[in-house]
Formats: sequence, structure tokens, C-alpha cells
Amino acid sequence: MNISKSEITNETSLKPSRRSLPCLAQSYAHSKSLSQSTSLFQSTESESQAPTSVTFLSAEKSDEIFSMERRRKIKIDIIFSFSFLALGKDKNYVDESGHANYDRSRLIDVIKDKPESKAKLAKNDMNYIASSGLLFKDGKKRIDYILVYRKTNIQYDKRNTFEKNLRAEGLMLEKEPAVANPDIMFIKIHIPWDTLCMYAERLNIRMPFRKKCYYTDQKSKSMSRVQSYFKRIKKWVSKNPMVLDKSAFPDLEKSDCYTGPFSRARIHHFIINNKDTFFSNATRSRIVYHMLERTKYENGISKVGIRKLINNGSYIAAFPPHEGAYKSSLPIKTHGPQNNRHLLYERWARWGMWYKHQPLDLIRLYFGEKIGLYFAWLGWYTGMLIPAAIVGLCVFFYGLVTMNESQVSQEICKAAEVFMCPLCDKNCSLQRLNDSCIYAKVTYLFDNGGTVFFAIFMAIWATVFLEFWKRRRSILTYTWDLIEWEEEEETLRPQFEAKYYKMEIINPITGKPEPHQPSSDKITRLLVSVSGIFFMISLVITAVFAVVVYRLIVMEQFASFKWSFIKQHWQFATSGAAVCINFIIIMLLNLAYEKVAYLLTNLEYPRTESEWENSFALKMFLFQFVNLNSSIFYIAFFLGRFVGHPGKYNKLFDRWRLEECHPSGCLIDLCLQMSVIMFLKQIWNNFMELGYPLIQNWWSQQKIKRGRQDTSIPQWENDWNLQPMNIHGLMDEYLEMVLQFGFTTIFVAAFPLAPLLALLNNIIEIRLDAYKFVTQWRRPLPARATDIGIWLGILEGIGILAVITNAFVIAITSDYIPRFVYKYKYGPCANHVEPKENCLKGYVNNSLSFFDLSELGMGKSGYCRYRDYRGPPWSSKPYEFTLQYWHILAARLAFIIVFEHLVFGIKSFIAYLIPDVPKGLRERIRREKYLVQEMMYEAELEHLQQQRRKSGQPVHHEWP
Repeated sequence: MNISKSEITNETSLKPSRRSLPCLAQSYAHSKSLSQSTSLFQSTESESQAPTSVTFLSAEKSDEIFSMERRRKIKIDIIFSFSFLALGKDKNYVDESGHANYDRSRLIDVIKDKPESKAKLAKNDMNYIASSGLLFKDGKKRIDYILVYRKTNIQYDKRNTFEKNLRAEGLMLEKEPAVANPDIMFIKIHIPWDTLCMYAERLNIRMPFRKKCYYTDQKSKSMSRVQSYFKRIKKWVSKNPMVLDKSAFPDLEKSDCYTGPFSRARIHHFIINNKDTFFSNATRSRIVYHMLERTKYENGISKVGIRKLINNGSYIAAFPPHEGAYKSSLPIKTHGPQNNRHLLYERWARWGMWYKHQPLDLIRLYFGEKIGLYFAWLGWYTGMLIPAAIVGLCVFFYGLVTMNESQVSQEICKAAEVFMCPLCDKNCSLQRLNDSCIYAKVTYLFDNGGTVFFAIFMAIWATVFLEFWKRRRSILTYTWDLIEWEEEEETLRPQFEAKYYKMEIINPITGKPEPHQPSSDKITRLLVSVSGIFFMISLVITAVFAVVVYRLIVMEQFASFKWSFIKQHWQFATSGAAVCINFIIIMLLNLAYEKVAYLLTNLEYPRTESEWENSFALKMFLFQFVNLNSSIFYIAFFLGRFVGHPGKYNKLFDRWRLEECHPSGCLIDLCLQMSVIMFLKQIWNNFMELGYPLIQNWWSQQKIKRGRQDTSIPQWENDWNLQPMNIHGLMDEYLEMVLQFGFTTIFVAAFPLAPLLALLNNIIEIRLDAYKFVTQWRRPLPARATDIGIWLGILEGIGILAVITNAFVIAITSDYIPRFVYKYKYGPCANHVEPKENCLKGYVNNSLSFFDLSELGMGKSGYCRYRDYRGPPWSSKPYEFTLQYWHILAARLAFIIVFEHLVFGIKSFIAYLIPDVPKGLRERIRREKYLVQEMMYEAELEHLQQQRRKSGQPVHHEWP
């Protein structure tokens, strides 16, 4: 519906009745700004390129363009419309609060009105925009978006058509050549006020229209004491050096206002102090990008969108500009921040701020809610790693302190007369058991009495982390006004619309026709995509198998190596070389996975951007998780399990003998594999995230210095010389942290130092990502989101998998169960005859079987030992499994079942105890909904009174 200016100006405000007075009192403090805002559409802008009349004349055409898009819910629209009617203030308003029975002392004013500070902030905002050069040549119109193309590009017809259509939609464009490169041309885009308001209304963008107020309950004396106690804690927290000084940050009071879908017909009800700053830079950028994505450049339903123009080379970049330089010659303490980017750098991105809390509200204001939620989740995850790292460090130190007291280590170190059977066929010789003394002590650091406790603790920790993150997320979504931002407001992807525009169905929510993907087509594409996923996973398994074959081949070579150190520690050398080769294969396959996942996701034609991101993220996670952990699963559960016994070893392809574990156990190999991959991958990721962009930006700056004369470089050209954000957005950032979360939880029983390494990495990661976003990357498009998407489900799945894998690691990989069975069934304490003696005395001798060397045909006699529970050569059934083997197997299975059920029960109970939304927040949300209903009631009453006045009937103050 088209709204004329006169209709907007002549709309009369209504006098609120006494029922709405208590919560409407605060909104009257803005009467001056609200009354001035009614003339915003009447003021003429000095924007000759896009007259106001053009914008409103094209409204019907815009209706056709948006016919495929979703509309606002009818219920929300009606409630909000009525609430607007209840907010009007007549000039002859008289306070009738004397007739109301409200306790005004119980009203809490959340934010005090400061008109002078608002005007100062608005003025400062425009000052830094002007000082940074983010204006058109006339010095008045601000730059909202930048397009870049090369003059030598021949596709000028598509660009001309695209730019002509952008102007027809109401945008204003201005071209300016680059200073350092004459072949580069910049197109500066400005969205006028009228166009901005029209699209804000079309997109249901919620804007503030009044301050919040709440009722408080009567406090008892005990509650007042508790409140005073918390005030003392709050006073101490304010002195905490980790807390940011909030006085240096802008007044982000819009988050404490009631908001509703913007409406041009009721514009005078919104809190508009300055039309230049009413819509934030993030909102302006989102609206411009929305228009760029839906503007045609050629005839045809699929010839639409800036992304396709970038893909075919018509443009080479499109991005919103940064708000100025991130550094200033003037100190921020005395002169204040020059802009929000400068403030973010000084108070967040600098490495010297590594111990400070993050300014999440400012991050959200500058980069959007989606990036703000990522940093909120990353900070929460890092903080929760602190107790996990402390407990893991305590378990490690417990093993370090009691290492020399371990009965198993002492027996291995003293076993100078015990010879182990050769671990390979050709070049290996008999090895004394005490040669494994160091490995036995190192193994005890990770496999001691605290291992089971730490595994249970980490399983519970993962649940607590996720449940409390849900609470934290609910608070942030409420604070950032994302409670009512649901999927129905998300528009369709242009690729989906172009592919299925001929097949339409009625959307059950909006009641409007929209493109539809047939079920048969969707199933076919999903089957092809799933087949591609399984093919890539099989490729990973093939790569792991190749590494296993490599280990089998080179262990013979290392055993006969010339260097005495490698010859003596040939198993360690074999494992170390295999880990490095496996890491190189992982990095190479990751490059192929990204392209395959991108291809398969586009093949599915997801309906919305969130569906595309979730599908792509799931594929990348599956690929990289299998790629990263397949070798670890092999070492944990398959290495040394199917080797046979001396004289009858199992061989691969009847050629290569399968690899055995070290005499001290397989856990040391698992620890080595995890530590090397985790350490190298974190170094590689940090280099690719920061080092590579730094090198590229440095090279770009060198080219600029060689090409320019004495002219200064404008801000948009400096942004162009920065690196663009990854085309997949935050997927790489989340993927890195989720894979790290898997390392921290899945095999934590074998490597208790994993949480500590993750904590140290994340402390660096937060500032590294902050520095990258603020200084090294172009400003990304500020996007909205209510949660971290599919990653929450993936994290919950990892938490479940972690319980299972840790149960198997403790039961199968470690020697916890064999020691437990020996201690209570076969050891000296089995019959409680000698309780003062160590219950594990003789365990090492009991865990080693005998083999007759004469059966090898090597000309040697005597016996050697090997790790297994088989009968000796002189028994009636030589080399058969003993009864103790079956007891241990039964104990392992029983432990897995008991451990899983116990931990899953504790996890479920904790998840039940911790609600996703805090009780106070839930009541606050219900209170706000109640206030909206009250305003709807008042609006109905006032509307009825107006009708009675017109008809000459008596007017009542309540329902007749």
C-alpha cells in the first residue's frame, strides 16, 4: 500500500487512557523528538540523483518484486499496529494518573533519558564519517556500500543495466577511479532516507519505539540482605582487571527499548533523534545488499544478483566500508575513539587486551549479530575450558608425582632378565623389558588412577558447557532483540528462485505463492550428495590404510638404521614419521574436501541461506572429522589387536606383519598421535588465519606505495586492498573450534592435557580473530542470527560420541581393566591374605605370556615374552587364550555398559536441571507480551471512543 506524505503528517495521535499510564510514562520523555520526527518525510534531501517522488512511484513495482517474499505475521502486525495507536501523545495531554491505583515506586526506569548525550553521540557519529572520507563528493551523502570493477573488463553492458536498475530502485551511485591503480573503478552507493524506510518496512526490520519498564516485587528483609551482599560482589567485580571500562563505549541504549516492525505510516511513534543515525550502519548495509541481490542485470529470471556478476567477472568485489582507520595518532584515553573500528581495535583486538572481557554489544553493532554470537560462543567456550584445564593438569601432575611409586613402572624398570620377543621378522632382535622403562613412566602420566574420574568429569563438563551456553544465548538474543526474529523472515536464495520459479505453492505462513522444489527432485539430489559424501569418506579411509602400510614397511628399515638412536627407538621413529605424513595428507585432502562440499551443496539447491550454510557446514564437518580422527581411531582401537602371536603372526597381503604395540602399551602411541596433530594443526590454522593475510596485505601496500604519487588513499580504497572474508563466512572459524572440541572431549581419557592446550590456543584465537576482523579483512556484511546454527547439534553429537569413545579407550586401549581384574581376582589381594602388600605386585609378569624361541628357527633356545594372555608352550593347550583373558574381556564389556549408562544418566539429569531460558528472563518476556496486549486493549478502547465522539454518543473510560 502506498502512503502519501500528507497522510503521514496528518495522522493524529491518540490520548492514552489511565490503564496504560504506568508503562507509557517513560515514553513521554521523548515527546520533543517524536513530534519533530513527523516531518522527516517532508524534509527535502540534497540528493538530486534519486528524487523522493521516484521512490514512491516505484512502490507498486516493488510490490511485484517482493511478491515472492514472506510477509509479517498477521497477529504480530495487528498487535503492533494497535500498540502504536496507544503510544501517541496529544498536545493537550493531561496526566490522569490520580485515578489509577498503581504503585509508581515499583517502576524501574531501565535507562535514563539523556537528550544532550544523544545529540552529542549523533554529532560525533557524523563527524567521524565526514573525517574518514566516507561521503560522496558533495560531502553530505554517506557511503553505504562499495562496488569495484576493472575498466578493461568488457562486460560493461551488464554493469550499465545493473546500475540503471539500482537507480530505478532508489539507490544513488557515484563513480570514482582508484588512486593507486588507474584500471580500478569504485562505485559508491548511498541509500536515501525514503528508500531506506520503504525497504525497512518491506523487510520487517524492527526498530525502537519506546523505553522498557518493569514491575518489581516487594522485597523482604532477607532479600535486602542478599541484595546488599550481591552489591558488594558487584563492587568487587567492577575493580576486576578483566572487566572492560564501559565509560569508553558508546551508549547502546537501543537494546533496552521495545521494538516493532518499522512502518512509514506510523513513523512519528519511533524514537528518531537523527535520521542519519536512526538506522545503524549494519542495517543500512543489509538493506543495500538485499537490493543488490535482487536487481536484474539482463533479461531472464535467473539473471539477477551481485554475486552472479562477481562470479562472471563484471565486478570484482562488493563490500560495506569500514568506519575509518583503526589507528589514531591521538591517544584514546584523552581524545576518545575516532570511530567504532578504532574503539574495537584499542579495547578488543590489540594483543595487550588478551585478559579483558569482550565488548560483545559493540561487536554486534559493528559486525552484526551473527559474528557477535560467534565471539560470544568462543569466549564462553574459552572460559569453560579453565576448570577442565585445571582438572586435567591435576590428573597429569598426580601421575607425575606418583610415577616413581607405580608398581607397574617399578617392575618394568627392574626387569633386566626378561627378554621380549622380536617385534619384526627380519632386523629386530630380542629386547630387554627394562629398555621400556621411560615409555612405561610416560604412559603412567596419562594412564593412572585419575583417568576414569577425568573421563567422567569431561563428559559432565561437556553437558554443563552446552546447557549454560543455551542460557547465555537466550540472554543475548533477548538483549539484542532477536526473540521474535524467526525463520519466516528469511528470504529465499536467488538461485533457488531462479531454478524453481515455474513450480509454485502457497506458503502456509504468509499465504503467498513461492517457488517450490518437488520432492522427487529433492530426494534425487540428496542421494547424489550422500553418495559424494560416502565417496570422500572412503577416500579418507584409503589414505589411512596407506599410512598403515607405510608404517609396516618402514619399521623394518628403522630397526636396522645406521643411527644408533633411531635403531634403539625405532618404534618411536616409525610413529613420529607416520604422524607427520598423516598430517600432510590431512591438509592436502582438506583442500579437496572444501571444493567437493561446495559443489555438492550447490547441487542440492537449498531453499534459504541458513539451509545452505547448515548443509555445507555438515559436509565439511563430516569430511574433516573423519579425515582428522580416522588415524586416531585406528591407533586407539585397532593397533596391536589382531597381530596373532609369535610363530603365527597375521600378515597383511601375506607379506607385511601387522604392527604391535610397544611393550609398555598402545596408549603412548595414541598420546603421540593426538599431541602432534593438535599442535601442528593449531599452528597451521593460526598462520593461515593471520600470517597469510598479513603477507598479502603487506604486498598490496608495497604495490600501492610504488604506484601512487602524493595523493592520500581514501578509506574505500584501503578497504579494497584488504583481504576479503572467506566466502563461507564463519564456517571455517566454527569448524576449527568444533574439531578442537572433539579433540578435547572424545579422546581426553588418553590425553588429559588436551583442555590445557585448547585453552592456551583459544586465548590466542580470540585476539587473533579480533585482529583479523578489525585490521586485516574487509568489513563483512553484518548478518543476523539467533544461534550458532547447526554447530550446536554437532557439539551435542560430539558430547555423546565422547562418552562412548572414552569408555572404549579406558576399557580397551588403556590397561585399567586388566589391572583391575588382576588386583581383585589374580593378585595378592584377591583372597585378602596379605592386605598390607601392594595389590599389583606381579602384574607385569602375569600380563606377559611365554614363547619357545626354538620354534622360530633362529638357532636360539630359551623363552621370550610377549603381551597377551595365552597358555605357555608346556601347557596342554599352548598359545590358546587363558581363562584370565575371558575374564578381562567380560570386565571390559561390563565397564563400557556401566560407564555409558552412568554418564548418560548424569548428563540427562544435569540437562534437565538447567533450563535453556533463565526464569527471570522468561518472566520478563512474558511481562513484555502482557504489556503489548495491554496496549492493544487501550488502542481498541481509544478507537471505540473516537467512533462514539464522531457519532455523538457518550464516551466511557472503560469498555461499555
